[in-house]
Amino acid sequence: MALGSNHTTKTSAATFVPEVWSDEVIASFKSNLVLANLVKNMNHAGKKGDTIHIPAPIRGDASQKTAENQVNLISNTEGEVLVSIDKHFEYSRLIEDIVETQALNSLRQFYTDDAGFALAKRADTDLGNLFGGFQGGTNYSGAIVGADGVTGWDPSANSNTGNGSALTDAGIRKMIQTLDDEDVPMSQRYLVIPPVEKANLLGIDRFTEQAFVGEVGGANSIRNGRVGNVYGVEVYVSSNVPTITADDSSTNYRAASMFHESAMVLITQVSPRTQTQYKQEYLGDLLTVDMLYGVNELRDNAAVVAAVPS
Repeated sequence: MALGSNHTTKTSAATFVPEVWSDEVIASFKSNLVLANLVKNMNHAGKKGDTIHIPAPIRGDASQKTAENQVNLISNTEGEVLVSIDKHFEYSRLIEDIVETQALNSLRQFYTDDAGFALAKRADTDLGNLFGGFQGGTNYSGAIVGADGVTGWDPSANSNTGNGSALTDAGIRKMIQTLDDEDVPMSQRYLVIPPVEKANLLGIDRFTEQAFVGEVGGANSIRNGRVGNVYGVEVYVSSNVPTITADDSSTNYRAASMFHESAMVLITQVSPRTQTQYKQEYLGDLLTVDMLYGVNELRDNAAVVAAVPS
């Protein structure tokens, strides 16, 4: 059997062989992943099936009771959300015996850590790709711009360079009002922003006042750059939020979103699992980590997406 071209050799893993290099392995910068921990999670481990039916009942209204008359019966044809478990991703490396023998233990530690990050980033990306469909939109047609929280995102504005704008105090308050008007629960709301918007918000006095953030000492955002709680909404920074491109195909914006945890769902059928198998024909270990899951929009009006500068 011919040896493949993508296996790990002594040459490609030379930095792990202890000659003059430190025992520590410094991984490349990792994106901040937050979405998977903020949305509705459902565990489907060990169960059969490739499509999950999640009930989506319609809210009913209370009726005034009039004397000597029958109560008003509520009869709705309840809906449902279908989530296809169709995302199966894997991360594999073939580690030759010579590498296993001569390399530091940090080699395998790095590979397993890298595999977990790669799969987590994949799931986070799939959740972020749902941003474009909120508020009844497709391809971000339901999005707004960050400056006022009202103006609709228009990729053809300004000679096809788009009209995205940075978040402001007024824009954030309008996003909150939009969720309030839709009767979205006030708890478990989150604002996920790209790093450029963190820098923007920390430059606004209103967002770094101790009285506003409710933090003192070393936890204060002025001291460590942490974006905390804005009007009761937890703020998270992620470098993995989606990119939106204007009609000129070259001007990019980022999709910041304020949402409730019920806006999206992540269903995991196979959590990241690690398997190894010795391949005698290669004299090496095959390391594979895989994950099987599905994502979908769960509540369309429970999220507001803003186009902000990249």
